[in-house]
Amino acid sequence: MKSPLFRDPIYDGAADPVLIWNRQAEEWWLIYTNRRATVDGSGVAWVHGTELGVASSKDGKRWLYRGTLSGLELEWGHNTFWAPEIIWNNGLYHMYVTYIQGVPDEWDSYFRHIVHYTSPDLLQWTYHSRIKLSSERVIDACVYPLPDGRFRMWYKDEANDSATYAADSSDLYEWEVIGPVLNHRPHEGPNVFKFRDYYWMIVDEWSGQGVFRSSNLEHWESNGLILDKPGIRQDDGTIGLHADVVVQGEHAYIFYFTHPDRTGNFDADKTYAARRSSIQVARLDVIDGHLVCNRDEDFELTLLQET
Repeated sequence: MKSPLFRDPIYDGAADPVLIWNRQAEEWWLIYTNRRATVDGSGVAWVHGTELGVASSKDGKRWLYRGTLSGLELEWGHNTFWAPEIIWNNGLYHMYVTYIQGVPDEWDSYFRHIVHYTSPDLLQWTYHSRIKLSSERVIDACVYPLPDGRFRMWYKDEANDSATYAADSSDLYEWEVIGPVLNHRPHEGPNVFKFRDYYWMIVDEWSGQGVFRSSNLEHWESNGLILDKPGIRQDDGTIGLHADVVVQGEHAYIFYFTHPDRTGNFDADKTYAARRSSIQVARLDVIDGHLVCNRDEDFELTLLQET
């Protein structure tokens, strides 16, 4: 499989990928936080002021950069969009994305909210609301259907020890916070999926992806780490960060990003080499009840059309 899978040709800072089948265009879309790795500026301004980049592919093998999503503006100015989550339900795409006003050059003191949009085609977006959650510093939404027909959103609450919290909804518009789900250590980027008879949640622990397993989406047990050891493929020699998983029958693939040049001593905010990032993909498997990932494995990726 090609490595890296994708690099943003404009700012070279593709991060936080999510994959969605575009039913109108009949192609896969990779939508991501378009970090501005090539832009000089003060502090962490390069990870703010970000739009949502888009690349497309018919089968997942080759990706074509298409630009950025438009029509998301909530107010005047240059603002920040992070870590989109997009699902398809009853004829509409629902997007839940982190929104920050302006272009901060430091991490602290700025509100971070999850906002909700819908679209019939991934191009025309209608803003609905800022979702009221457990604090004013929430990021990284993940939404998955519950067995009873409702939906659950998992997200990172930075104001509450950077734990994963959850909220439930019956209609994808109104949400009720149910409280903390994982608070074993600070982390981010929860992603939930079902594969081989279990529900799985992966979270970015900044030392690899923490894995948790559940039979009912309520109680989660630790299942180890994946993507915590460097790989040997091009641009894959560091830990795997903020990931999305696509499951198709007996096959599952994890899409994640790396900072390929963050080895040895580096200053993450001051050099282009340390800021740039690449999107990678690897195959997942379940062995003896454990989710495993051999990132060095040579495999053939084929993403099929979804209904």
